[in-house]
Amino acid sequence: MPGHRIDVPTYRELLARTDGPPGSSWGVFGTGDQLGTLNFLTPETAVRAAGLVTTGRVHNLDYPLNTFVPSIAGTRPATEHHMFSNNPNHRDDWLDRFYLQSTTQIDGLRHMRHPEHGFYGGVADEAVDVGRPDLGIQLVADRGIVGRGVLVDLPRYFDAAGRAYDVTTDQRVTPADLDAALEFHRVGLESGDILLVRTGWSEHYLAMTPEGRDAFRANGMRAPGLGQSTEMVEYLWDHQIAMVASDNAGVEAYPVDPNSGFVIEGEASPERGPSHNGMLHRPLIALLGLLLGECWKLDELAKACATDGRYEFLLTAKPLNLIGGVGSPANAMAVK
Repeated sequence: MPGHRIDVPTYRELLARTDGPPGSSWGVFGTGDQLGTLNFLTPETAVRAAGLVTTGRVHNLDYPLNTFVPSIAGTRPATEHHMFSNNPNHRDDWLDRFYLQSTTQIDGLRHMRHPEHGFYGGVADEAVDVGRPDLGIQLVADRGIVGRGVLVDLPRYFDAAGRAYDVTTDQRVTPADLDAALEFHRVGLESGDILLVRTGWSEHYLAMTPEGRDAFRANGMRAPGLGQSTEMVEYLWDHQIAMVASDNAGVEAYPVDPNSGFVIEGEASPERGPSHNGMLHRPLIALLGLLLGECWKLDELAKACATDGRYEFLLTAKPLNLIGGVGSPANAMAVK
């Protein structure tokens, strides 16, 4: 694997560690690290990714603000855009109720706390507050996300393989499924890759009528995605993936697999919003420091990849430079 870091322990070695939470990468990238798997992005991986550009065609990977209104999670009202002018030849504007994770977005390392071990790197709970810098999205903005993007187009692969795939269900994608799809796309994974997983969910959801979306949410929303399993966590870590993004609302399949081993029995359900009990978010974000992207716009990119047969490309994302931000609009694009 090009650029594969041999100084990084395997996931099984992380599970066996006694100097930190088992299954965590805390300290692997240095004492006090707050970038997690973005450390797999290097100047060398950026140069390799830039070499993939042949046509210069840019593909926007962001949905417009307020695309997913009413909120999928049920806790984020619509953003309000206002304009004003100081004179007839001037315009300015501002936003009210701007929820940074309400549309195409990146979950920063503040987004999820592990119930037993806390925030990534052992950052204290009280440090994760407004205006304080620890684990803030500004660290990602300053670092920038520039690397090789690899698209796994699940609907296209499953259709070509003659395998059943239903975007209306919680179909759980396995590491074997990812490998088979990558082989179908004739592309492999490299250290520092940004893995994009197209499920077709956003396209399906947004094609519904507003009434249909309301009913879909009210009746127990389902979405295909990465299956909850230790094998999936191991797969992402051992392939040294820098970030995973998908076109669904959580990257992983929903509802969660009750038999994954990640569900904490007796954990109280939250008073509002979805439960995170059993989700991959906890081991991936809090323990490994792996950023996740949700509700990314992948349909046009998927068509372009199918047309030219290339499922690798230069990918960039630039979160907002907000000190202490939890997440951010992705501001992502692929260049082929």
